[in-house]
Amino acid sequence: MPAQAAQDTAQKEFPFTMKEFRYLSSIVYDQTGIVLKDHKINMVYSRLARRLRELGLKSFADYCRLLEGEGGAAESGVFINAITTNLTKFFRESHHFDHLADTALAETVLRGDKTGDRRLRIWSAGCSSGEEPYSIAMTLLARLPRLGAWDAKILATDLDTAMVAKGKSGTYPKGDLENVPAQYRKRFFTLTDDRSQAVAGNALRQLITFKQLNLLKPWPMKGPFDAIFCRNVMIYFDEETKTRLIARYAKMLKPGGWLYIGHSETLLDTAGAFQLNGRTIYRRSGS
Repeated sequence: MPAQAAQDTAQKEFPFTMKEFRYLSSIVYDQTGIVLKDHKINMVYSRLARRLRELGLKSFADYCRLLEGEGGAAESGVFINAITTNLTKFFRESHHFDHLADTALAETVLRGDKTGDRRLRIWSAGCSSGEEPYSIAMTLLARLPRLGAWDAKILATDLDTAMVAKGKSGTYPKGDLENVPAQYRKRFFTLTDDRSQAVAGNALRQLITFKQLNLLKPWPMKGPFDAIFCRNVMIYFDEETKTRLIARYAKMLKPGGWLYIGHSETLLDTAGAFQLNGRTIYRRSGS
């Protein structure tokens, strides 16, 4: 542990040792696959200090004992929600939505016209507070003609139950919509009476199902999906976990389906399951 980090931690409100940090880190890894290296100790402190105050605890040793005790299972969800990072915005990494509209959906329309198969499934894996699945829904409604004739659904999942609830509410500060094209804001959102909040309309909501899901645990859905968005999620996993997850995504995608990942991520050693087809855009092998 860097000397400065140790000094900073020692001076904080709650005693927090490296032993306690590594214990908490082991729980995070076991439950989520997220790796918290030693330099994350102050981040963990800042995210949990408020929780210790709420519980009336005096130290992180007390909090570790709580997690180990009879109330540990109930507290575990709160703990994981506090640690997991949720940073997102509407139409983040916009080239993915351009590709979805211009390539993936265009191919879907051709397929539907040719075969009569008008089933469309897209999964937002790690949806955070919902901006990503709502961006997908706006893209579908704006760019897929006669969407009402399609059996189209978007699954939005996240580990953090608080984020899932926020996404399901469909309510965001008005300023959060700055990246949403003006015509989409007007078409798909309404403002609250005080004009401070924007609320997603029924056309968007009806397309999306929000569910809590741990990506490392069993998946109840069967697929197959036409596209999966898993962006800025795998950066928290070790290589072994990422490899297993990518193999599971491959099984969930249709041959020729699309996988969109984060701007700082890459797929390595995918056993031929995926081919790079654009910047952080991968296509499932097969046809």
